[in-house]
Amino acid sequence: MREFDYIIIGGGCAGLSLAYELNLHNKLSKKKLAIIEPRKEYIRDKTWSFWKVTPHNFEDCVKKSWNKFNLRIGGKGTQVNECQKYPYQTIDSGLFYNKIIDNLKKNKNIYFFNKIDDLDTKKSFIFNSVPKFQIQNSNLWQHFCGYEITTKKDCFNDKTIALMDFCCEQKNNVHFFYILPFSKRKALVETTWISNNNDNSLKDYDLQIKSHIKDNFFNPEYEINFKEEGAIPLFYPKNSCENNKINIGTAGCMTRLSTGYTFLNIQEHSKYIRMNIDNIKNVKTYRLKNKYKILDKIFLNVLKKYPEKMPDIFYKIFDRNIYSAIKFLSNKSNIVDDLSIILKMPKWIFIKSLFN
Repeated sequence: MREFDYIIIGGGCAGLSLAYELNLHNKLSKKKLAIIEPRKEYIRDKTWSFWKVTPHNFEDCVKKSWNKFNLRIGGKGTQVNECQKYPYQTIDSGLFYNKIIDNLKKNKNIYFFNKIDDLDTKKSFIFNSVPKFQIQNSNLWQHFCGYEITTKKDCFNDKTIALMDFCCEQKNNVHFFYILPFSKRKALVETTWISNNNDNSLKDYDLQIKSHIKDNFFNPEYEINFKEEGAIPLFYPKNSCENNKINIGTAGCMTRLSTGYTFLNIQEHSKYIRMNIDNIKNVKTYRLKNKYKILDKIFLNVLKKYPEKMPDIFYKIFDRNIYSAIKFLSNKSNIVDDLSIILKMPKWIFIKSLFN
């Protein structure tokens, strides 16, 4: 059986990001790496978006950046926000895959396998990106479906993303539309729910998207270029900590539970591993700051009990101090930023959720 210095289980965003980071900094010139990934080919299958609060390796994979975003809530209208310091970026997974695969193929010490059975793992250090979940009915998921469409006429304001449009049916959960306009005639239109993911009546995604396009963009003719669908767990996995293994990506708790944002956390984790790779067996576990876990738990408790209040809560988060809100949601906030967000929240509801 073949032996490797390092094994990455799962060649998705986390696994490939780590492999690229190690290869980019010549950490695999004298070490052998195996990547275990069952897919036979890499094709565009996802869109990763985030506020660019830190540099990353994939600027050439950014499909577009925006400095303006809005929230729309029934009864309050549209809140338009502008942030020049932290642009909102979206990455095309097809470009991401091609860039990394082309890079890794140049190194003869990197190998891809469909399964781990043929490898001797006893002497290898393993990076695992495959999460294990203990599913409960009370778990929340952010589940979504999106169409990238091209219209026959100008329909979109390509300078501003619709971060959250709550002017849609809620069904006692949290529901919003999310629109990334790449041009006046091309956009990703996505329906997003936060729920326990057990109610199939929320999953008529195609009807939801088609109705939203018809009602909000004057029923345009359009073609569907790309469709994505997924579900992000808003709870932590049950992957165990073991000697000679580090969990990465969602398996390593790199998903921010209140937002579902993961991409930049993966990049920072990859850099941390690369900087400590020569002493990887003894390195301290990389984690998101504990304050975010505590605040996210409170936030999700409020969401479970008072879903009807969430549009107004999100509206308040972004009211006035945009930079504090973005830093808070991107794990880069200081105590002043945290307090500015906390003080905007409905006090009694959050106090009660703190003790539940």
